[in-house]
Amino acid sequence: MTFVDAGLRCEIGPKAFAGQPALFLDRDGVVVVDTDYLGRVEDLQMIAGSAEAIARCNALGIPVVLVTNQSGIARGYYDWTGFEAVQAALSDELARSGAHLDAVLACAYHKDGNDPLRIDNHSWRKPNPGMIVTAGKRMSLDLARSWIVGDQVHDLAAGRAAGVAGGTLLIADSVDRQQALALAGVQFTVDLAASLADAVTKLLEQGQLGTMP
Repeated sequence: MTFVDAGLRCEIGPKAFAGQPALFLDRDGVVVVDTDYLGRVEDLQMIAGSAEAIARCNALGIPVVLVTNQSGIARGYYDWTGFEAVQAALSDELARSGAHLDAVLACAYHKDGNDPLRIDNHSWRKPNPGMIVTAGKRMSLDLARSWIVGDQVHDLAAGRAAGVAGGTLLIADSVDRQQALALAGVQFTVDLAASLADAVTKLLEQGQLGTMP
């Protein structure tokens, strides 16, 4: 995991994806079960079908980029060592299904964190678009044809702010659904799905994801 600064991590794989759209994913609640501040390997639980959904995208040459807020680090619940251990375990779990992540970006900054991570509204922290924009620049991605899947409205808001084509909110309560649907506009599409596997199936069937034409 590449150190950007005290509160940011960015790891980008070697494969070239210049000009291609990407699938951006939140981690907790999308790929793995949200156990409330996941910082220990023993608490890692894969969501059924998530690894296989990522493998489908890998097989089609669609770059998969993880963008995750990690305020648990700022709050002192765990540290970057714990985060990196969880990521290594996640990589192992994905590999069992023939899947991998092409990039991982994480932001630990939070207004309620401990110094030096006590920063309010950092540009990388979702709903701000910093992680997506950074990945887009470093990987030369086509953000205007990219998509984001999250379990919180702020995931989709970050995608919209970054200029991606649309976002999928995984099943949430009615208030979250209403807020997510309110983000929709001429240049940003919003969809709902039961899981990452369901979202990927819909996106592929609708032609929303794919490599360069």
